[in-house]
Amino acid sequence: MISKILVPTDGSKPARKSVEYAAELARQTGAALTLISVIDKSYIIPKAMPVVKTKRMLMEPIEDYLRQSCEAYLEDAARLCRKSGIEPKKIVRSGRPAEEILKEAQKSKVDLIVIGSQGRSALKAVVLGSVTFGIINKESKIPVLVVRK
Repeated sequence: MISKILVPTDGSKPARKSVEYAAELARQTGAALTLISVIDKSYIIPKAMPVVKTKRMLMEPIEDYLRQSCEAYLEDAARLCRKSGIEPKKIVRSGRPAEEILKEAQKSKVDLIVIGSQGRSALKAVVLGSVTFGIINKESKIPVLVVRK
């Protein structure tokens, strides 16, 4: 039985489609729905520069901007959910997206993760590995439903 669903979103069209799918599934099953958006820290802190030498006054405004973007993605996704009569919980995390999504899934004891097949960074996904691929290939027993474009 599905009673809790987690849906990651990055504001992309595939993420939007997965939110719509999950909202309808939640409506049909009576499941609670949680939306999550993750601030990817790897884009804030350059890998070649030690954190000690990175100026906080530069990092904090960038992280604030990214947090606001995540909150906007979540609010847009919540509006889609409300159209199906679902009031979702919204969460913003900071870190590596696949890891943070799985941590939240385990913490919240969700029954299902619904995720889009390809998010905002399609070209980067080929080189770096996509979040969806990362979630599917981590050692987790939580079922993952991938919504294709």
